[in-house]
Amino acid sequence: MSVRRGIVRVACVGAVLTVPAALAVAAATTPTTPGAAASAPTQPAAVKGRLQLRSTITGQISPKSVAASGSGLVTAQNMMYTHTITVYDARTMKLKATIPDSVRLSQFGVKGHPGVSRGAPVEAAFSPGGLYAYVSNYAMYGSGFGPEGKDTCTPASGTDRSFTYRVNLESMKIDNVYQVGAVPKVVAVTPDGGRVLVTNWCSWDMNVINAATGKTVRTLPVGAYPRGIAVSKDGRFALVAVMGSSHLLRVDLRNYRTRQIQVGSGPRAVVLSDDGNSAFVTLNAEGRVAKVNLRTGAVARATTGNAPRSLARSTDGSALYVVNYDSGTVSKLNTRNMRVLQTIKACVHPIGITYEPVTRRVWVACYTGEILVFDDK
Repeated sequence: MSVRRGIVRVACVGAVLTVPAALAVAAATTPTTPGAAASAPTQPAAVKGRLQLRSTITGQISPKSVAASGSGLVTAQNMMYTHTITVYDARTMKLKATIPDSVRLSQFGVKGHPGVSRGAPVEAAFSPGGLYAYVSNYAMYGSGFGPEGKDTCTPASGTDRSFTYRVNLESMKIDNVYQVGAVPKVVAVTPDGGRVLVTNWCSWDMNVINAATGKTVRTLPVGAYPRGIAVSKDGRFALVAVMGSSHLLRVDLRNYRTRQIQVGSGPRAVVLSDDGNSAFVTLNAEGRVAKVNLRTGAVARATTGNAPRSLARSTDGSALYVVNYDSGTVSKLNTRNMRVLQTIKACVHPIGITYEPVTRRVWVACYTGEILVFDDK
């Protein structure tokens, strides 16, 4: 193990993993003596908590989404309205950095777009350990780019391809770019950090990117208006929410074979249980959230509010959190029986949500320009 400029390189069998030094040092100094685990304080299950507003974050933001790194940071993706990614300390809820979405694509070997190009940050996902954030851009603006995409589009619409950025969360700078499809939406990273998955709204496909080389290794047609992605903890498969349909698409990440899983109308966001046997899906067109048994195909549904959009799951897997866009509310559900435990007023058009595991707080992105942070105790 070696340390360089705050980054630790850990040699593993057949690979070298790069993680923030603080995380590696913390792991290396964790007591392993008998009884150490037993002496650690236990936390109550998330399902037993109640959401209470802790803080409201404002500023020059227009968050489309919020995402927790798992290592103490939360990012907000602020679309073309602000052209930034803002980064917050999860514990203090204070702004750490504002990262402009401006890049010189020529510096990354991309031809045809001289000068400065700007993006429109939509969603983010993190590498294992949280060193990198991968951020999709709804559209690109600058030399050589055409008009942005629309909510209604097809692969024949001629919408320009866009880019996903890699952001180094130590330097707080964009350090790589990956060309993807038209109007990329959701990003996911495989558990080993080796592949980055990006769904493309207007080209109706998903890019599979080799994280080490930055090259797209596969482009999969997935159907009309793909959005949410969830990857199993063992990295064997991914689920894609195909919003222009009534199904999820299961993608075998070993051979890229696919099959449909019926779930309900307008699936938008999806998360998986730790054992990979259940998927939780927002059904935007139905105003409901579904739990799908991936072994039997059985579906249980709960009504939460109008136009449920994003959802997040507590680290312990006991609770689910959903934003209801048209109702202006947040709902909390019991993942075991899909009972709605709490529905609270949030803001006009809550659109993004994330569960922050370090503080056990829930962060909500309001499209009108604020972030709400809730305790869940």
